[in-house]
Amino acid sequence: MGLDRYPDLNPAPKKVQTTELYYSSDLLVKAFALGPGAEVDTHEHAEQTNVFHVLEGRITVVAEDDEEEIAAPGVVVHERESPHGARNDTDDQTLFTATMGPME
Repeated sequence: MGLDRYPDLNPAPKKVQTTELYYSSDLLVKAFALGPGAEVDTHEHAEQTNVFHVLEGRITVVAEDDEEEIAAPGVVVHERESPHGARNDTDDQTLFTATMGPME
């Protein structure tokens, strides 16, 4: 079954590390670790809903024309075709997962 899928991520300042935790035709789960000052550029998914689960630290979530700081534990839902991104404005690493589906 593999319950221990959580990676050991440790990005440098202004760097993003990511790894795929799970993939199926229904779902994709990726982990994102953002070093201080790092950013995931704003983008959108035409066919998937994307859910951020903030696990460690705080991220500034960019959604459409809004920005909001979300602290762990936190959840943010991005509907299909909704522009979104994330930024670490803190001096510490932050960690979140992004779950997207459906994949096909």
